[in-house]
Amino acid sequence: MARLVLGIDSSTTACKAIAWNASGQVVAEGRAAIPLNNPEPGAYEQDPEQLWNSLVEAVHTVVHALGTDRTNIEALSIAHQRETFLLTNDHGQALAPALVWMDSRCVEDVVRAEKDLGRDFLLGTTGKFPCTTPSFYKLLGMFRRRPELRDQRPWFLDVHGFLTRRLLGEFITSLASADPLGILSLQDRKYSEPLLRYAGIALERVARLVEPGHPMGPLTPEAAKELGLPTGTLLVAGAGDGQAAGLGAGVRQDQAYLNLGTALVCGRQAETYLVDRGYRTLIGAIPGTFFLEGDLKAGTFLIHWLTGTLLGTAEGVREERIRTLEREATSLPPGASGLLLLPYWNGAMNPYWDDRATGALIGLRGDHGAAHLFRAIWEGLAMESRLHLEELEQAGAVNELVVMGGGARSDLFCRILTDVTGRPVIRSGSPEATCLGAAVLAAIGAGWFPSMEQAIEAMTYQGEVFAPGEHHKRYDALYREVYRPLYPALVPTLTALARWRGEE
Repeated sequence: MARLVLGIDSSTTACKAIAWNASGQVVAEGRAAIPLNNPEPGAYEQDPEQLWNSLVEAVHTVVHALGTDRTNIEALSIAHQRETFLLTNDHGQALAPALVWMDSRCVEDVVRAEKDLGRDFLLGTTGKFPCTTPSFYKLLGMFRRRPELRDQRPWFLDVHGFLTRRLLGEFITSLASADPLGILSLQDRKYSEPLLRYAGIALERVARLVEPGHPMGPLTPEAAKELGLPTGTLLVAGAGDGQAAGLGAGVRQDQAYLNLGTALVCGRQAETYLVDRGYRTLIGAIPGTFFLEGDLKAGTFLIHWLTGTLLGTAEGVREERIRTLEREATSLPPGASGLLLLPYWNGAMNPYWDDRATGALIGLRGDHGAAHLFRAIWEGLAMESRLHLEELEQAGAVNELVVMGGGARSDLFCRILTDVTGRPVIRSGSPEATCLGAAVLAAIGAGWFPSMEQAIEAMTYQGEVFAPGEHHKRYDALYREVYRPLYPALVPTLTALARWRGEE
């Protein structure tokens, strides 16, 4: 058995652990669910212990599959859901539920911080337009609702930092993991003390920062035993799931990646620090680089909303229902017989930055059914992807899209995406690009390759290509004439609805 590394993806709904060899081939894998709680409108939380327990369960599955070959695991690295944060005591024990990236109970805190600190300062320092997504604003909202937590002088951690405390016994995290907290000065690649002071978090209560791919140290004997890993297994600094996915897909300079998971994330690498309201800027998974991203807090979330919430499909047969809807929707014409979907179920990020925005279905008729809505969801997500690409091209042309994530397994979505954007769409060679990105970082930290470029060349590859077809012109007209002007036209209505809901 060859030398192995573990790539971990602690995502919103599950933790995946995969053992990889130096050729980027899967040797063994495990998965464990992470329950998501929605206790009130706008609230999304998780039990912190579930984050740890899911990692343990997923790794156990890998170790069991490997048997005695588990001793060939040399290192592991973690990719994770971003903007989800935890408050802990000195022992790494959580003081409150983890607030998930979808949590939006901090609208008033965004407004107050923008007034007190200034939009230009917040955008210029963090690379992120003020909105409910970065953890910084969620933390302000949590302290407003539960002021006793601030009095406990908690540690303020990203998911990587929380898990690292369990694995190493110290508070340390990756720059690319802490960045989505929204408290870093990106140009300086360190914490912003003015933002920490404003939030009421002392500099000594945040994790020490290292670059992605940096060896962080061997697992504690207790952690190695609990996971079933060899003593001395090295933990290597990882990255947020978006940055890791771009790395694992081997995205080139003229390509952008599109990760269609629970959320939809479209991004590209940048060598210099750029900021604009058309995208958000993050620390890249490759040390010294940045990622420019368009983000929509609804991706396959909408498919699960349709099949589960709307159609009431039981969890055990949901995948079968999705396959049936996919077949039926494939036979429908472009434009879903005149049905158009604006996918802002969880608000709008770039370029509009409207946390109060809501989704819309336009063109409903009596002959529309579930398959029409299914197709309209894919088309709405593709239209929004084109909108994001147009903003990302301010930093240079994007000639191809590399897709990954659960939604990218849909042939229908890939065909719609290439026709809507007018660009070739290439599937990531590995369907688990996020885990593979973490594995690339683990391999670098373990010393397998002399450079990041050689690691990417050896471990990543790209797969099936979808080229724009006969429907491109029809979709181009639908985008320019209907979809692009739709949100601006609806702003007065959406604003009035927000007032009616009591959000203004």
